[in-house]
Amino acid sequence: MTPSPATPVGHPHGGAHHAADDEPKLFGLLAEFPDADALVVATRKARAEGYTLMDTHTPYPVGDAADALGFPKSEMGVVMFIGGLTGACAGFLMQYWDNSYGYSLNIGGRPYLSWPSFIPITFEMMVLTASLSGLFGLMALCGLPRLHHPLFNSKTFDRASRDRFFLSLEAADPKFDLGRAKAFLQGLNPSSPVEEVFE
Repeated sequence: MTPSPATPVGHPHGGAHHAADDEPKLFGLLAEFPDADALVVATRKARAEGYTLMDTHTPYPVGDAADALGFPKSEMGVVMFIGGLTGACAGFLMQYWDNSYGYSLNIGGRPYLSWPSFIPITFEMMVLTASLSGLFGLMALCGLPRLHHPLFNSKTFDRASRDRFFLSLEAADPKFDLGRAKAFLQGLNPSSPVEEVFE
């Protein structure tokens, strides 16, 4: 009986290839700070260092942290304005078509385009579409719904909703180098060692 050849190392059934696939992928680094002021200072230094893919995580809104991240002006105003304008135009045109063409009735000698009577429905349609545009636009801009995030794998991150402040640097950042980024964050005097977070 002829012995079967050994399985190559790079073969799909080979052990080395299988082990490489099982290695967790690094999402980024997580640094914990005791208060909002320390977090804002660290965020400003990280941005000055050239990091762009980072985020802050706090138990309550911290306006200075958002400013330190360099958030642009929100797009929600434009989204809701376009949604409301679309709804108002649609509501007005719907009533005009119904009264002038679809089911035209001469009531009291009024013209078919009796726009004052169209105002309530036009307004209600504007409010409806603006609110729905705001809801779904916000979800789209925030990347929701997202049931899991890699930071949830951190054992200490649950305190971000209670009494701790975190700064995360993503490994996808063009400037990210694991050793240098970790040393940089450690130099910002976090309240605990910098943690590597895997996906």
